[in-house]
Amino acid sequence: MCIANETTHYKGGMFPECEHQCILNFPFKSAVQQICKMKMFSVAHKTVFVVDHCPYMAESSRQQVECDVLTKSRGHGVIPLAPVSKSLWTCAVECSMEYCRILYDIYPKDKLINYVVSDSEFHILNSWRQEDQSTHELMSALAAVGPPNPREDPECCSILHGLVSAVESLCKITELQHERRTNLMDTAERVANRGRIICLTNAKSDTHVRMLEDCIQETILEQNKLAAGSDRLMAIQQCDLVLIHIHPQGEDTLVSDRPKKEISPLLTSEVHSVRAGRHLATKLNILVQQHFDLASTTITNIPMKEEQHANTSANYDVELLHHRDAHLEFFKSGDLHMAGSSTRENGLKETITLKWCTPRTNSIELHYCTGAYRISPTDVNSRPSSCLTNFLLNGRSVLLEQPRKSGSKVISHMLSSHGGEIFLHVLNSNRSTLEDPPSISEGCGGRVTDYRITDFGEFMRENRLTPVSESFHDPSGKLPVERAKAQLERYTRYWPMIISQTTIFNMQAVVPLANLIVKETLSEEDVLTCQKTVYNLVDMERKNDPLPISTVGSRGKGPKRDEQYRIMWNELETLVKTHSGATDRHQRVLDCIIACRSKPPEEEERKKRGRKREEREDKTEKNGSKDTEDKSWQDTERLKGLLEEDQGSEVIKDSPDSPEPAIKKPRLSTEDVPLPERAKGPVSLLAMWTNRITVANSRKHQEFLGRVSSVNNKFELYQQLKEENGIEVHENGKAAR
Repeated sequence: MCIANETTHYKGGMFPECEHQCILNFPFKSAVQQICKMKMFSVAHKTVFVVDHCPYMAESSRQQVECDVLTKSRGHGVIPLAPVSKSLWTCAVECSMEYCRILYDIYPKDKLINYVVSDSEFHILNSWRQEDQSTHELMSALAAVGPPNPREDPECCSILHGLVSAVESLCKITELQHERRTNLMDTAERVANRGRIICLTNAKSDTHVRMLEDCIQETILEQNKLAAGSDRLMAIQQCDLVLIHIHPQGEDTLVSDRPKKEISPLLTSEVHSVRAGRHLATKLNILVQQHFDLASTTITNIPMKEEQHANTSANYDVELLHHRDAHLEFFKSGDLHMAGSSTRENGLKETITLKWCTPRTNSIELHYCTGAYRISPTDVNSRPSSCLTNFLLNGRSVLLEQPRKSGSKVISHMLSSHGGEIFLHVLNSNRSTLEDPPSISEGCGGRVTDYRITDFGEFMRENRLTPVSESFHDPSGKLPVERAKAQLERYTRYWPMIISQTTIFNMQAVVPLANLIVKETLSEEDVLTCQKTVYNLVDMERKNDPLPISTVGSRGKGPKRDEQYRIMWNELETLVKTHSGATDRHQRVLDCIIACRSKPPEEEERKKRGRKREEREDKTEKNGSKDTEDKSWQDTERLKGLLEEDQGSEVIKDSPDSPEPAIKKPRLSTEDVPLPERAKGPVSLLAMWTNRITVANSRKHQEFLGRVSSVNNKFELYQQLKEENGIEVHENGKAAR
């Protein structure tokens, strides 16, 4: 989509007030700023963790951890270490801290976490300030809180204390929000305040969950009233509640899973019932990817030396998390299967596999990079992850290739560190605009020059964005931007970019149908126009009219007329099929094309006879050329035999193998046939053919006396005058006294 030329253009980019990139060009800066300001602070800007610290969280998770595997050698008589089991509190803290670590690795700024512990009262472990946003601060605060006290009175403890405190924390202004409000004093109310609450608890039942949701809803309304009369607070415009019910392994739960549900315009809620241990860790790993638009990449075939065998190495895999845009090229091209996309954890987690390319040197090479994104290892404490991060932090770079069963190697990504942080770089694996720019008009440097420039200009005019008045109302209830996107999608369902790739778009007769079929709805008149276009094409085929078929890259005269029309009908049917599901009238146009393509028997018989006639003509033409070629070779062989006979006439007189001489005109001497090539070895085909023509022509007339009596192709003129003057003339034409 493009913008009218008479308006001021603001190219896609980042306004100073906006953290998200604007995608579409728009002629009015104020409108874009309004849109961007509303999206400036999404739900991901604030996240509050509320972890239950009540006595029942001290219960065992019943997932045993073997401690004896850490002992390399154990003597006889030593009692092995008994396995241990983590508590629900320990599992909740470890998994929530892993969530925070991944977030801080990929978003060191602007994505904030507030950690709250709830028992008989709430304990806020950190604030929204940037200096408090680190795993070190949170771990130190959690160490001060300690584990839950199983002897504490359960009646005095409740998760509600922490949830109320979480709502109050969401109303507090962060440093970034304060900065935006200060810079936009005239439009400070447009700075949004959204957030998410992640609650880790052990709920009693679904009724208990609904009670917690009602409590949060009431608290939001109360806090919004307080924020309306305060300059230090902001009203909550949207709050997402993610309630995770943790229960021990092997124990039935009374809390059921529930997808995201809107409780009110201000509150949405979702419930996850998860077993403690590795299942909880997997669930939070999936949630952090969903909440912050992250994706997973697994690097395979990483060579690492074994500790036990220093001279040998094994291949390991390391999974990395990063922003989803690093896979944007895969999504655009649909090559996720080529990049090794795989699903794990019962279909809950997807990762894309890339292969390790062994680095050659430490030198910094310049690569054409289209993006760089921070990474975070999924299992940060594993030995392969540690070795990989240390390798990269030492200044090495690693190229990553797409695993392919066949074909050339495609390097799509690169891992490298900058300033102590590791980034996943996206390399351009397609045709680079720097190396081989496609030419539009002059064709210099590009491989493709026959773009449909005129048609694209018309396409741009038909899909321009224009301002919409506030009084405009669409009966269908769609927003103007949604209608624009739907129209653009319809127009581009089938739109070849190159002239040589299409036939129907090069035909003036198909223009009415091509312009009407992309419409959202068709009238009866439109259907009749489309059917009339189809009938005109049938009439053209009956008359055997030529079609504008491109012959670029093909030898000869191109496809036959029947093949040309078959290509045209196939493309026309493809175009109409992409729109046939819109309405019944679109389907009627497709039915008309299908009916016209199924020709009656007499038409098929006529076409069959025409094809046979063309085949006979081609065969005759081929045979004629073959006969001419055979005759020429026969003449050549006859001429060759003639020359050999001339050369060996003194040796072979009456050989039994020689044929009887034919009755013909007296043959001239061999000097009549100039053969300059005879003394130079083998005679060329051109020389033989020229000699044959000369001999044939010489027999049709009496040779010129001067050429017959010439010496070395020279003959002296006016010899009779010299004889009259008493000068002797020899046979060779030279005078002698």
